[in-house]
Amino acid sequence: MLTIKQIVEEARLNLFSSLNETRVAVEQFKTNKKIKNMEQEKTIEVLNTLITINNDRIEGYETASKETDEQELKTMFAQFAATSQKCKQELISEVTKLGGEIAEGTKTSGKFFRLWMDVKAALTGHDRKAILNSCEFGEGEAVDTYEETLKNDSDHITPQLRILLNTQESLIKADLDKVKAMQEALVEE
Repeated sequence: MLTIKQIVEEARLNLFSSLNETRVAVEQFKTNKKIKNMEQEKTIEVLNTLITINNDRIEGYETASKETDEQELKTMFAQFAATSQKCKQELISEVTKLGGEIAEGTKTSGKFFRLWMDVKAALTGHDRKAILNSCEFGEGEAVDTYEETLKNDSDHITPQLRILLNTQESLIKADLDKVKAMQEALVEE
């Protein structure tokens, strides 16, 4: 038969053991939450990069549309801007679901800035071939960004996001194919 002292000691040991297990569980929970937050932050960063690329496309094609007199090009530029508006809205929805801040503005430095300056120069000179070459370059950059994201950031993309990004990449590739078809038509003329 156990003495009261032994019963109290056993209860105390059980209590300390339970407290220690609880403390470990709380620490593990905090660690898991930090990891999840870091993963969400990276996912938000990836999505914001794509939002910025789509902002570049929207701004660039809206500018190009204003600068050209050719109705066929205006129509194409409007379609490309609409594609990016759709992509952007889908990406914004995902960033919002994750509780992140949405990227604003464009990446008008480096390649994209030069691209749209080339487009503007080509439009003011009404050089259709130069316009299409600049568009092909820009569309290629956008497709490359999506491909790099899907390849290099796969750890931060859920299966559902992967489907969304693959779909968006396909839309932008289709725009690139339209530009290439127009270039081929120029060569045939």
